[in-house]
Amino acid sequence: MAKSFVFSSESVGEGHPDKVADLISDSVLDACLAQDRSSRVACETMVKSNMVILAGEITTKAKLNYEAVVRAAIRDIGYVNKDDVFHADQVFINNYLTKQSEDIAQGVDAKKAKGKKTAEQGAGDQGIMFGYACNETPELMPTPIMFAHRLGRELTKIRKSGIAPWLRPDAKSQVSVRYENDKPVEVVNVVISTQHTEDVAHATIEKYLIEHVVKKVIPAGLLNKNTEYLINPTGRFVIGGPQGDSGLTGRKIIVDTYGGWGRHGGGAFSGKDPSKVDRSAAYMGRWVAKNIVAAGFATHAEIQFAYAIGHPQPVSVRVETFGTAPKGVSDEQITDAVRAVFSFKPADIVADLNLLRPIYRQTTNYGHFGKKGLPWEQINKVAALKAALK
Repeated sequence: MAKSFVFSSESVGEGHPDKVADLISDSVLDACLAQDRSSRVACETMVKSNMVILAGEITTKAKLNYEAVVRAAIRDIGYVNKDDVFHADQVFINNYLTKQSEDIAQGVDAKKAKGKKTAEQGAGDQGIMFGYACNETPELMPTPIMFAHRLGRELTKIRKSGIAPWLRPDAKSQVSVRYENDKPVEVVNVVISTQHTEDVAHATIEKYLIEHVVKKVIPAGLLNKNTEYLINPTGRFVIGGPQGDSGLTGRKIIVDTYGGWGRHGGGAFSGKDPSKVDRSAAYMGRWVAKNIVAAGFATHAEIQFAYAIGHPQPVSVRVETFGTAPKGVSDEQITDAVRAVFSFKPADIVADLNLLRPIYRQTTNYGHFGKKGLPWEQINKVAALKAALK
């Protein structure tokens, strides 16, 4: 009998309150790095009603107009309508940013300090990180999360084009995929909830999104007469964004990664410079896992590693292929090859992936993985891995 199960993943749109907060935080980070590559940034944002609160720690030589950065981010999202309570030009901004703790800084800095066991750059915190890849999609990502992201991107494209003027920025999507023998065979249901103007009928929204979003994004071969479409299932979604719910930086960590398919160490990404291994090491994990799959060492690969604050070397590294490695190749052998090819030192991760650049706004929405052009999406270590495994 075929092994059958259904797996669901969700994504959220640019106007979702948590993603509003993420984009503001990443916009502040990019603005700092654009002027000062050595910036240490941990910017947290909270949004609610007509308020934006910035908090966290930033040490930088950059001279920023934080208000201008915040308003530009909100304007890019699309909160510029006359009836928006949360409006780019009208929100109140509270800034509670301070400098990075000197105790943390000495652990990260590449120099000696009293009590520190090495003069190398260390991890900015302790923690566990995971990276994942699989061969289900061209992006080497799990199918459900990629479909959920594609729905969100298409919805945003339509909204910003003005084709459907009743669309508003807040939105969520979710896709449930049935697997048979570990292969995706059909989409069981699709959920889209989108904010809209008060004058549009629910039937209009439902018909339009099924025809112009769902059926455009999801391959026809995975849709059938039994596929369930749940479009704005509450029947009304006029009050949205920070007016309807509060938003916080880093609250969509599963959306940002693998949709729940691969494990997650718990650390958020947005608003953090790459000295924070929560972010940079998670990107490193994706780079490693993607090269393992691209090299043919597994169809599904996960790597887990961990750090101690102030210490340059990971305290553990482990590769898991879930029994999909070629015959005669063990996970231990792949782990050894990975350690021979890749350096997991925080300073080397930053250098190898060229992370001290203002590239982070492009990661905020629709996942940090599976996007072209990002350095951790390269499969440039395949030959080296194959050579190391001989």
